[in-house]
Amino acid sequence: MKAPRTCVSPQGKFVVGIHAPKFAVDNFRQKTNKDVLGRLPDGGLVENLTNYPSGQVRADAADRIYEIANAFPFRGSTFINSAWADQKAQHPDTIGLSTRPDCSLATCLKQWQQEKGGPKGPVSQVLELLPRPLKLALAQASTDPSDLCALAGLACDFVYDNGKDHPPTGVAFKKNDQGRIFPVIHDHDLYDVLGNNPAMPDAYKEVMVLKPGIQGNSPIVGESLDNTHVFEYMRANSYIPWGHYADNMANDQIRYRANDLTPSDMAGIRHLYYQRIYVRLARMLGLTLPATGRSLATDELEVLRMEVMEALASGDHRPLDNDSPFFTGALWGWNFGFGFAQSGHRLHASHQMIHQQNAMIPESIPDNDGNPYPCFACGDLVADFIRDYKAVHNTDFFTAYIKAIENNRRTDMNPDGPNSLKVWENDKVMLFAPKAQVSEWELMLMTKAPCPHVLCADTETRNALDTGIRIAIQTLETLGAQMVTSVEFSGRFNSPVTEQHLVYSFIPRLPYAPGTFSEAQMRFIGGCFPEDFAFACRKAFKTQ
Repeated sequence: MKAPRTCVSPQGKFVVGIHAPKFAVDNFRQKTNKDVLGRLPDGGLVENLTNYPSGQVRADAADRIYEIANAFPFRGSTFINSAWADQKAQHPDTIGLSTRPDCSLATCLKQWQQEKGGPKGPVSQVLELLPRPLKLALAQASTDPSDLCALAGLACDFVYDNGKDHPPTGVAFKKNDQGRIFPVIHDHDLYDVLGNNPAMPDAYKEVMVLKPGIQGNSPIVGESLDNTHVFEYMRANSYIPWGHYADNMANDQIRYRANDLTPSDMAGIRHLYYQRIYVRLARMLGLTLPATGRSLATDELEVLRMEVMEALASGDHRPLDNDSPFFTGALWGWNFGFGFAQSGHRLHASHQMIHQQNAMIPESIPDNDGNPYPCFACGDLVADFIRDYKAVHNTDFFTAYIKAIENNRRTDMNPDGPNSLKVWENDKVMLFAPKAQVSEWELMLMTKAPCPHVLCADTETRNALDTGIRIAIQTLETLGAQMVTSVEFSGRFNSPVTEQHLVYSFIPRLPYAPGTFSEAQMRFIGGCFPEDFAFACRKAFKTQ
């Protein structure tokens, strides 16, 4: 069997490829088109002759590129350009993005009126005349509530029970020809962008996007109330087959920034995830639930988890509902942050405050010929890989991976720079910068002991995971990340591969880094060494 492609050697070391390009290029150009590009301050010409060399062209000092296969081969390879990374390595503490700049059209118009004698009139009149792309751009970028409130009045119709001098108390509704009631929204994109802008006054957020029911009729089927308030919405008609669940911060606990999340908030959101998975499995296996109509206590949840584990180990895996498949996997994800371009391109998928999503994945469904069709789960790829790794190397992958992280050497082998990939750890989990990042700022959270899925996670491990997830997202936000996608790689509940570890990946969407042909080919381009990014994360974590 061919060895799986990974940066983790069986000896517990990271393997890094080094490209040191030096090559010659044959020149087939026929013409030289001399032209003037501009002038220097002294009037001297700047010409383009360097673009028209004669004869063969040599590249003798091309940038060194580090190629690192991802630890998990199905995630491709990372390529770090030394020219970019070396600059950041000199000052790793400066890694980060600038804070969001203040933006106010209302202030600009007032200055124009006062200093330039510009036209008088309310800001809303000017906003109404703006081309739609500029309205969208302002809705995304403005930090001025007066801009946003005026734009909101153009995006929808409000109800003002206390008069227009006070915030709206609701959104206007109307009926269509079929008698269906729906909100009066004139521009859905503008409405969504405004509802996601943290600078929008909370009273407007409340009536536009946060109040239960304003986004539709999805039933609330769970709630966390222990020093927090989180709703669990059921999405029956979901892009995920068999439905999914969204755990949203409630409208009386507004959380638009990761650094506003409290430990209780994160525990509440994640409790609903664990509870839903354990309860669905218990129902499927015919177990009696401790209670309904309220959230299960932590000790009740732990007892239920153990009962489910015992029932699964008994071997009776028949679903009680013959119309449903047998669910053997969990899916969890978090789209944090929102971005929308004036071109109409949506930059990130989250909306209306912090929420996380989860679902369950069937083992198989019938195909178009009635045969079993195995259903996809990303954690299956981990299980397949570590099985192949052990077959080739006679070594457990995660043991080697943790050893490689513990004994990491800098990618550029500079003895003076920071070496560690770790950001935070306790005795259950570690948060670290992966050696090969699928985003320049990717972080990963991993259990230290085998724990294939959340059903194997006891109370202490669940608490550690919740803490690590919160630290990861808050650290990234502290560095300037505004949009982060997080995913869980977990094994099947009935998988014989018991040495799998739970892994979470946190992937920021950074400015100037859209997905391109490189990413489509699973070639991920990096501009800093993972050790320097880990150093910047540790520094950011200390400031939280």
